[in-house]
Amino acid sequence: MRALKQKLIVAFSAFRTILPPLPWGGVGGGFASFSALRTILTSLPLGGLGWALTSCSDFLEITPLETIVLDKFWNEEADVENVVAGCYVAMQEQAVIDRMMVWGEFRSDNVVGGTNIENETDLSNIFKENINASNVFTTWGEFYNIINRCNTVLHYAPIVAEKDPGYTQSELGATVAEVSALRDLMYFYLIRTFRDVPYSTQPYLDDNQTMDLPATPFEAVLDSLINDLETVQDMAVRRYPSTKTYYRCGRITQDAIHAMLADMYLWKQDYAQAIRYADMVINAKTAAYQEELDKLSGNVFANDQMIDGYPLISDAMTTGNFYGNAFQEIFAQGNSRESIFELIFMNNDQMLSNGAVSSRYGNQTVFPGHARPADFICTDVNDEVYSVFLNKYDTRYYENIQAVNGSKTLSGINKYCSEGAYVDLSKAEITAVYSGFYSENYCHANWILYRLSDMMLIKAEALVEMMSNEELTEHDQELRKQAFDIVNTISKRSNCSSGSKDLDIANYPNKSTMAALVLEERQRELMFEGKRWYDLVRRSRRDGNTNYLVGVVSRKGSSGTGAIASKLARMEAIYWPYHNDEIKVNKNLVQNPAFGSGENSSYERTK
Repeated sequence: MRALKQKLIVAFSAFRTILPPLPWGGVGGGFASFSALRTILTSLPLGGLGWALTSCSDFLEITPLETIVLDKFWNEEADVENVVAGCYVAMQEQAVIDRMMVWGEFRSDNVVGGTNIENETDLSNIFKENINASNVFTTWGEFYNIINRCNTVLHYAPIVAEKDPGYTQSELGATVAEVSALRDLMYFYLIRTFRDVPYSTQPYLDDNQTMDLPATPFEAVLDSLINDLETVQDMAVRRYPSTKTYYRCGRITQDAIHAMLADMYLWKQDYAQAIRYADMVINAKTAAYQEELDKLSGNVFANDQMIDGYPLISDAMTTGNFYGNAFQEIFAQGNSRESIFELIFMNNDQMLSNGAVSSRYGNQTVFPGHARPADFICTDVNDEVYSVFLNKYDTRYYENIQAVNGSKTLSGINKYCSEGAYVDLSKAEITAVYSGFYSENYCHANWILYRLSDMMLIKAEALVEMMSNEELTEHDQELRKQAFDIVNTISKRSNCSSGSKDLDIANYPNKSTMAALVLEERQRELMFEGKRWYDLVRRSRRDGNTNYLVGVVSRKGSSGTGAIASKLARMEAIYWPYHNDEIKVNKNLVQNPAFGSGENSSYERTK
């Protein structure tokens, strides 16, 4: 009994809700009309609230409850835990992962339109950079839904602690840390996507509260998120026991909070702090794995050893002719030792499936999905161009993508879609063997938000940004070497060559070449994981222009490349517009100027 059973059918006859929907609610994610909002505010809220934990299982094991009213809830610890579980349930919804995927990946150079994309107008327009304020992917309601759930827990949990003597202060603190981090993660997605967004840490409990909040600037929200996480980090669960398999990386821990802080400080351009928090995660992961190795009393296989002192999973199989071990453990099985935080989908066809991956990337029935790898990625190794991968021995080329019916030019996204991928070195040419796709309605791939190599590359990026732009000092040379060593380690674990696997540091003599190496390694390592567009936006913010972003996105080579470059030349255009419904209802929101009024056109003419 380890997963979601069924969604509660919400009864809209309750007198008073304990967890109202988000003020930016509505099925489409826009502001609900105030008359509708009043109706919703006096009804039972979101399905996730009505999911309770049974006494014999983990946090994903839930059963439906009856309609709940305020005076019968928020009385004991189990009530709090039920709502916290609902926060995770809400994050697993297809609409949420869809946006994590689309916002973080689909405008980048990694992907283009795939199967039947002509029938998906909003997605098709995103690939063409023809985005307007009526595009459904500019809605944000699902994220504010989760934010308001978290705010409600933070409001009521201290009251429950006063009522329930079994709900200790340390347990209350852990709850506060957990839901604060979930809320902060949702806001972090929003500001990276829209830049300035309405920001509130107060729950919406009745219809007398102010709903039409103005947007808070990116920097102010980011500072608030960082301050919040730094305040709660020590209260979070450090590590769940090994018996709680799905808690260890399926719930917020100190490692997850430190990973978020490392990422946020990177965006803040406070590189010393980014390194500090990345090291906390790396050191914690290293210590935990060393404990496991010590238990083996020296009986450790070669591919179970750490790689250059990092607890990365070797991609080499126990036999010398096959690679794919890391891919199998990280993406096919999930919950690997490298994982920091991921959304868990049980390997059971009776349980909730990852519909976003199935529809967008592909499945047993339709492959590729609505998105596929850009052509230059598909042909990079076969044509020996190596504009993405460094050489033909990079196993990620064979694991991340899969040729369609043996095609040399057309491939689909294999990562997350298949149940395994192996690189076979026993033949004259390197070949890939795939285990098969998940069925259309039962994709059980976990969606990974943070993992170890991500932290290592965050540290590497921060190290590079601390270097001087001019002639390198001795200290700069040390920073360069540290950053290079990290990239080299990650690259080396995916190199299936029988010869030397090390990169040559002489090829990266200065800050600009090292910065390019780190960002390119992030593309190779984290491809299709919802990171690439955000990496390009962060680079543009740091540069103060979109030159690099335009250059790499233009590699897609579509017929409208010139028009796309013109649109993206404007800094505001790398963010998304507010949906028209938000602008209509919230008069305090001012549309992103790159999108004009948002009514009739996608982009205002670039000056």
